[in-house]
Amino acid sequence: MTTTQQTPPQQDDSEQSWRGVYEDEGTAELSKATTVRLKEDSRKLLGELLRPYKKLIWLLVVIVVVENAARLAVPYLVHLGIDNGIPPILAGEGPQVLITVVIAVLVSALLQAFTRQLFLMRSGRLGQTILLGLRRRVFDHFQRLSPAFHDKYTSGRVISRLTSDVAVIDEMLATGFDGLVTAVLTLLGTSILLLVLDLELGLIALLSFPVLLLLTAWFRRRSAVVYRRTREAVVLVIVHFVESMTGIRAVQAFRREPRNEEIFHGVNDQYREANYESFRLNAIFMPSIKGVGNITIVAILAYGGYQAYHGHVTVGVLAAFLLYLRQFFEPLQEISQFYNTFLSASAALEKLSGVLNEEPDVPEPAKPVQPASSRGHLELRGVRFQYVDGVTVLPGLDLDVPAGQTLALVGTTGAGKTTIAKLVSRFYDPTGGRVLLDGQDLRDLSEDDLRERVVMVTQENFLFTGSVADNIRFGKPSATLDEVVEAAKVIGAHDFITALPNGYETQVEKRGSRLSAGQRQLVAFARAFLADPAVLILDEATSSLDIPSERLIQRALRTILADRTAIVIAHRLSTVETADRVLVLEHGQILEDGPPDVLTGSGGHYAGLHRAWEESLA
Repeated sequence: MTTTQQTPPQQDDSEQSWRGVYEDEGTAELSKATTVRLKEDSRKLLGELLRPYKKLIWLLVVIVVVENAARLAVPYLVHLGIDNGIPPILAGEGPQVLITVVIAVLVSALLQAFTRQLFLMRSGRLGQTILLGLRRRVFDHFQRLSPAFHDKYTSGRVISRLTSDVAVIDEMLATGFDGLVTAVLTLLGTSILLLVLDLELGLIALLSFPVLLLLTAWFRRRSAVVYRRTREAVVLVIVHFVESMTGIRAVQAFRREPRNEEIFHGVNDQYREANYESFRLNAIFMPSIKGVGNITIVAILAYGGYQAYHGHVTVGVLAAFLLYLRQFFEPLQEISQFYNTFLSASAALEKLSGVLNEEPDVPEPAKPVQPASSRGHLELRGVRFQYVDGVTVLPGLDLDVPAGQTLALVGTTGAGKTTIAKLVSRFYDPTGGRVLLDGQDLRDLSEDDLRERVVMVTQENFLFTGSVADNIRFGKPSATLDEVVEAAKVIGAHDFITALPNGYETQVEKRGSRLSAGQRQLVAFARAFLADPAVLILDEATSSLDIPSERLIQRALRTILADRTAIVIAHRLSTVETADRVLVLEHGQILEDGPPDVLTGSGGHYAGLHRAWEESLA
């Protein structure tokens, strides 16, 4: 799916009509092998995130163990206080034992508070450090992936990976670890202490354990499906929202709002239903655990009271037993809550690991070759290319562009002009053949060396949030303000920039919205000029300029293109006429090749285009 929202065919069933729009967002049923691989990849990713912090994690485990030991000691101390502390007082022997027990309870409470604070501080820093590294890793990887990946991976999905997916992992790291370790320690510790306090009562209490295991197994099985649906559904909501807001001008221009609302209602309903199902599962599971716990407490209270009445169990033991039982059933709810969080985090980890396992279509060479020169001599030798299997765009193109030559590419839409530009920029690699720069295959050059030598300016150059100077400096981050101003003067952008409210420090706002289309292109030209590449590619780069702006560019082009190789793609032949050489393309093949003045008088395809252009100006 591309980042442009496609209008699906209208259907009677509204759910079917929106479901197909985002069928690549993960809603399709995965094969068993794919599911297993994704789970393995997510576990591997989680291991990679935690491995550098093993010592700190073990320290946190020790802190949690100490905290839980202090908490588990309290009911036992209550037992000692009732059975060993109160009788001496009643017998007139003094409160020494009870005072000792009270001090022990106080120490236990202080120890719990201290270890809890220490855990929260250390675990919070650990979690945020891990998430910081994860966000950086995902962001850096997204930047390295080639345009072919971003053509099919929507911007909404990119945002979802860095926001909602990271958020659920944050939740797991913040609360899940503590909850799981505490629950396990409490279950084990409480079970042992129950049996130690009174074997018979302990065995009766543990009779409820098989029922609890059955409930937990049922919940785990059902919630695994539900929480995957929830993670998939939230992605659909984010994707459609981002797509609609990104293309808001087209949405409003073509009265797309009702259709977008229909699609949004569909994905939003799916998200609601997925969440409702998760709430329904919790509404069954949690009260069931409490119900089993309460029934067990009633049984223990009845039987234990009977035993205490007959002197077989002390009141202190019964009191401690009931306190431990309250602690015994709480961990199962903690485990279920952790499992919910873990399922959401697992689904998020699967999606993130899937992205991180994506290999760039234009990989960095294992052993980059150092460029011998920066003259800008371009060669395409037997270049074949397909965007889609079976649909050939370039059947086998041979082209030689000497250093310093300006080559113009003309032809109908789909002739292969932009494809050539993308191959020379190495946004794609050819299906067959080679693209050479100064005699070296582009695939052998490092990314830095290639981008330093080849720069592409398109019709829709992106301006980043920041000042005009910052956007021009994008072509050379180390450039001084004087260099920025000089580049703008050469291009012819200086006058309009100085007329802005804050001159070069004027904020361009979102996507350069404070500037006109022509002004944005002038800034993009200044950015390219400042970068000073050996090869400059202009892909319809003057099509959005008005006549006065285009005249400025025409004057600046001679300066920009001097002493560098250039490939110019344009429908406006006023731009083409500045070229040394023109190629007329059709279906990826060269129909005509020569200087523009020669082709104009040849009576061929270019002559026809030139005649039509002159008539349009008349």
